[in-house]
Amino acid sequence: MRAARLTSPSAAPTGAVSAGGAAPVVLVAHGSRDPRAAEATRALARAVSTARPGLQVWSSWLDHTEPGPTEVLRALAVAGHRRAVVVPLLLTAAYHRRVDIPAAVAAATRAEPTLAARVTDVLGPADGTADPLLLAALRRRLGEAGPGRFDALVLAAAGTRDARARGSVGQVAAALSEDFGVPCRVSYASAAPPATGVAVSRLRAAGARRVAVAAYFLAPGLFHDTVAEAARTAGAVAVAAPLTDAPELARLVLRRVDDLSAVPSAA
Repeated sequence: MRAARLTSPSAAPTGAVSAGGAAPVVLVAHGSRDPRAAEATRALARAVSTARPGLQVWSSWLDHTEPGPTEVLRALAVAGHRRAVVVPLLLTAAYHRRVDIPAAVAAATRAEPTLAARVTDVLGPADGTADPLLLAALRRRLGEAGPGRFDALVLAAAGTRDARARGSVGQVAAALSEDFGVPCRVSYASAAPPATGVAVSRLRAAGARRVAVAAYFLAPGLFHDTVAEAARTAGAVAVAAPLTDAPELARLVLRRVDDLSAVPSAA
């Protein structure tokens, strides 16, 4: 596998020199056939770089879009970098965080032994609690979806068969419920029930008249499109957009980087 070139338009860093000698940051998204998803990742990379001027921020994808994280990390090593921080653009710590991303990092460091790459926590709950910045980003998107109060919420997520990952989605829903003072139910676009339309219908059957859907997605694509259509068909009054480049999300990426930097690396 060849290293990506630093001059590749899809891989070029958003900053020319890392701020204060900081290690460059490599964002790793899931990837999608939908070009809107890749653009959302690039937009978030720009937002992170804007929030910390001078920091090199690269985009990479596990599937469908190039370059992959292994190629970007190898390119950084070839360019003379000795450290890098990898941030999984994931909302749950399921298979991609546990297997795919560590494998990509390991492949890069085998090929380029001079590079030390460390991986941060995902953007979803990392210690059993939802980060206030993540909740603020969800509230922002809900506010943009439509004015007025809601008497119930549905948190729509992509879905996973991993029970612990589903539990972390439930933690976010519980935090949103407390924030808004209304019930918040979890729904999934795939892999686990209930579907979003079902969750909205159940809340309405229980007496809720203004049900809004918070989108627990980082980027637009088929899942969000499907969720939005089903929610509106079931009577939801508002469906939030994906988080994409919300300023709170950019700050959360930097928080993950800073939290990792505060922990000494293994000898």
